[in-house]
Amino acid sequence: MVSHGSSPSLLEALSSDFLACKICLEQLRAPKTLPCLHTYCQDCLAQLADGGRVRCPECRETVPVPSEGVAAFKTNFFVNGLLDLVKARACGDLRAGKPACALCPLVGGTSAGGPATARCLDCADDLCQACADGHRCTRQTHTHRVVDLVGYRAGWYDEEARERQAAQCPQHPGEALRFLCQPCSQLLCRECRLDPHLDHPCLPLAEAVRARRPGLEGLLAGVDNNLVELEAVRRVEKEALARLREQAARVGTQVEEAAEGVLRALLAQKQEVLGQLRAHVEAAEEAARERLAELEGREQVARAAAAFARRVLSLGREAEILSLEGAIAQRLRQLQGCPWAPGPAPCLLPQLELHPGLLDKNCHLLRLSFEEQQPQKDGGKNGAGTQGGEESQSRREDEPKTERQGGVQPQARDGAQTPKEEKAQTTREEGAQTLEEDRAQTPHEDGGPQPHRGGRPNKKKKFKGRLKSISREPSPALGPNLDGSGLLPRPIFSCSFPTRMPGDKRSPRITGLCPFGPREILVADEQNRALKRFSLNGDYKGTVPVPEGCSPCSVAALQSAVAFSAGARLYLINPDGEVQWRRALSLSQASHAVAALPSGDRVAVSVAGHVEVYNMEGSLATRFIPGGKASRGLRALVFLTTSPQGHFVGSDWQQNSVVICDGLGQVVGEYKGPGLHGCQPGSLSVDKKGYIFLTLREVNKVVILDPKGSLLGDFLTAYHGLEKPRVTTMVDGRYLVVSLSNGTIHVFRVRSPDS
Repeated sequence: MVSHGSSPSLLEALSSDFLACKICLEQLRAPKTLPCLHTYCQDCLAQLADGGRVRCPECRETVPVPSEGVAAFKTNFFVNGLLDLVKARACGDLRAGKPACALCPLVGGTSAGGPATARCLDCADDLCQACADGHRCTRQTHTHRVVDLVGYRAGWYDEEARERQAAQCPQHPGEALRFLCQPCSQLLCRECRLDPHLDHPCLPLAEAVRARRPGLEGLLAGVDNNLVELEAVRRVEKEALARLREQAARVGTQVEEAAEGVLRALLAQKQEVLGQLRAHVEAAEEAARERLAELEGREQVARAAAAFARRVLSLGREAEILSLEGAIAQRLRQLQGCPWAPGPAPCLLPQLELHPGLLDKNCHLLRLSFEEQQPQKDGGKNGAGTQGGEESQSRREDEPKTERQGGVQPQARDGAQTPKEEKAQTTREEGAQTLEEDRAQTPHEDGGPQPHRGGRPNKKKKFKGRLKSISREPSPALGPNLDGSGLLPRPIFSCSFPTRMPGDKRSPRITGLCPFGPREILVADEQNRALKRFSLNGDYKGTVPVPEGCSPCSVAALQSAVAFSAGARLYLINPDGEVQWRRALSLSQASHAVAALPSGDRVAVSVAGHVEVYNMEGSLATRFIPGGKASRGLRALVFLTTSPQGHFVGSDWQQNSVVICDGLGQVVGEYKGPGLHGCQPGSLSVDKKGYIFLTLREVNKVVILDPKGSLLGDFLTAYHGLEKPRVTTMVDGRYLVVSLSNGTIHVFRVRSPDS
């Protein structure tokens, strides 16, 4: 790539796409230059003209069309000259046939000239050996430069040919442009010089260039300086955006951890309160049982004594009554003297006291604060927002801790930070922190993690409001021994780029992604009927031609071919677009998922509840029904590279599950739990460790499953920039490529736990 300060060579201009129209992607024809200095074919500009205005496809600048039409735009003589040179080199190629002499028919009167062996750079004519010798001997042409034709075709004399090349007047064919009219700033030939510019001061082209070159070079130097500044600003903007995304991902993780911590603490308090309630009730019941037993005993004694006294009084004779009167009276007085309780023993009734914050709609346990990023100084190694100097240090020390705190903050009812102590821990791993809980605080805030205090911002703008939930229900807990252990892969944002190209007539609709060569991907754009090639850095590499009228849906790259589904057909083409074979598929399915086997010599396609596998010759190698059930409908397929038995994973829309099958189609694992959030499973990708990445478009998530199909948690969410993710693919086993519904592609590096 040519830098700002260097001058491009003629060879680079001729060999690059400088002479190609960015609209039709063909060689420029009748090149016209817009005021923004972008050049296109005159016919292409005419097609873009709308309402008397043209919008540049490259810089998006809108310019008015002259009243005479697009033909009145400035003609790019520079590009015309380069095109003439290219056409002269290409015309009469020695491999296509021997070129003929241009002077022989004029001198000898024959219709066909002899074989040409030389070329005059001044006349731009091919000459035979005799005419070349005579050309050097005439008075008018003895100064012309005659060179060997083979060397000219090879490009040895391009620079010299450019120097001797004269721009032709568009008004007077055959006349070279020789003058510049200063008042009109118009190039003139000798005929144009006579009228109407006869009285205007004119300069020869060489003298006019010498006079005007310093001004243009000064302006160019100013623009070069601006480009340096723009590049520096762009670099700073990209770094700021990268820091924003990293911080957003970090804060998103903190939100998940904080919410899970609060939920765990709340559940722990629930168990504790229920335990206290059970213990209190059990103790009260035991005491009540003891009191009841004592009361029942006393009641039986009193009833027995009263019954005996009634029998004696009602059935006894006078002598018998009088003989027992003393004992009965003593016993009854004894029973009357017992300290009977006036009522039941006091029992403590449990009452639930809720913290007022739980019932207050204005109480927010989670809060976001937005801080302005401090520009980094040159050579600084600190993170975003880190400053140096005593003044900034003292200013930071004067700020309250709650004002300097970034990320997610627990908040009490009145909006102030809940008092919690934080222990500093020196560690190399970014974001590590030690949490200390204070049980003396309000119950609903125990267990909430204090956010990690990262950089030290100078200025901060706060936003207080309810944190909106991204998913429709909370994510399920992680698998055993994985919660908070750091054993799961982590996403690291790499880059983001659009897939819409200048020649696209519609907004892209990406329906398929697959790796294509080293650090390159192939994008199936169904709307624009194209297979586009991009590097992982977002550089556009061109297209793989597809048959006319085909709209690629799902795509997979094999060893030396590309397979894709379009409508109810499966195609196999070579990288040049030549169709190797095509196969008809079932019409009962709207789209067919395509995946390459790890061996790279076979392709699998889902067809109406079963999977068909074809070899490179187009023969059906095998056919099986996943799990033996024809009711399954696989809308996404990916093979596990870690499995030598050819295990594959599919998104089953009929059963609303993720199914893992062996090479014979037997189900070895299936997930249909709450981690799908009630969504239909989408695109699938597998990394080099065998982890499965599942796209859930409706909730803007990519979740991760282990190789056996157990849900491990969220991998990407809206905090990572996901907005309706559509298709994913894994490149080199460690780069997850995610396409969004708007045609944008995000690239994330999958960081392994052991890396």
